[in-house]
Amino acid sequence: MRKFLYTLAAGVLATTAVYASDPVPAELRQSALEIFRPLPSTIPAVKDNPITAEKIALGKALFFDPRMSASGVFACNSCHNVGTGGDDNLETSIGHGWQKGPRNSPTVFNAVFNVAQFWDGRADDLKAQAKGPVQAGVEMANTPVQVVATLNSMPQYVEWFKAAFPGEDDPVTFDNFAKAIEAFEATLITPAPFDAYLNGDENALTLEAKQGLQLFMDKGCASCHGGINVGGEGYYPFGLVEKPGADVLPENDKGRFAVTNTADDSYVFRAAPLRNVALTAPYFHSGKVWDLKQAVAVMGTAQLGEELNDRDVDLIVAFLGSLTGKAPDIIYPILPAETAATPKPTANINN
Repeated sequence: MRKFLYTLAAGVLATTAVYASDPVPAELRQSALEIFRPLPSTIPAVKDNPITAEKIALGKALFFDPRMSASGVFACNSCHNVGTGGDDNLETSIGHGWQKGPRNSPTVFNAVFNVAQFWDGRADDLKAQAKGPVQAGVEMANTPVQVVATLNSMPQYVEWFKAAFPGEDDPVTFDNFAKAIEAFEATLITPAPFDAYLNGDENALTLEAKQGLQLFMDKGCASCHGGINVGGEGYYPFGLVEKPGADVLPENDKGRFAVTNTADDSYVFRAAPLRNVALTAPYFHSGKVWDLKQAVAVMGTAQLGEELNDRDVDLIVAFLGSLTGKAPDIIYPILPAETAATPKPTANINN
């Protein structure tokens, strides 16, 4: 795969600039369908976790409840804000005790379609991902025992867990906590003009967006950013052809190497899913680039070995704009009331 990508970067594929006056190939949509897939019209199934209305409702409450953090300040929505593109629009997220996290927060929208979660893929699915930030000292700084105690202290939550996990003797568990959040997050799908185009609506994309799509495929961008999520399906070195400077690629974060302890995985990251990318600045795992045009240019030199001209960048950005979808309407939930048994919040940082 890496050799293939390098071949693309070397220019074997067509790299002729496309301009507004150039015609769009008649077979463009068919070519796109060989690389990309439209979003489904229904909530996707997830492994070992049947999705029900009760489970979605519970997961929604848990997603927005800051009491799942030790401080009572941070909820899942703090870093994955569904009102701002599914992320927090910060370089790296702020967590417990106002600590600054090591990486940029990925969007929660359409995350159910990623091959794995986190930039390094250390969580196999959204269930596993939901458990991570809760326990991370730099994020929510809580423990499974404390989360379960908090939930059991509120009768309404106990009733909701019973409804979401019927037939279980003790449904209020940390595993079920994660399953409920996964069920809610599976609903966070954002159909975009690009999906309408893939489904046959030729007028869903502007001429510039179509030309950008052609460039995106011809230049080799789609080799890493393909599939239903326009990325999120594989792992690739950041700096395949030319390694970016430390201002973009921090030397102390070697990506997937920390998961596999394999030398070939140094500075390897999961390809970012590009749906709604126009809404999720800043970019890259480092969050160091705030402008989408600059991000595209960086990818050109780092991954393709090519300095893209301004017009090509503009057209690719026009295509990326067609990935901005309609977010689901979400009403902030009214959360269960605390009781005298509810654990008290703490801002202490345990080193």
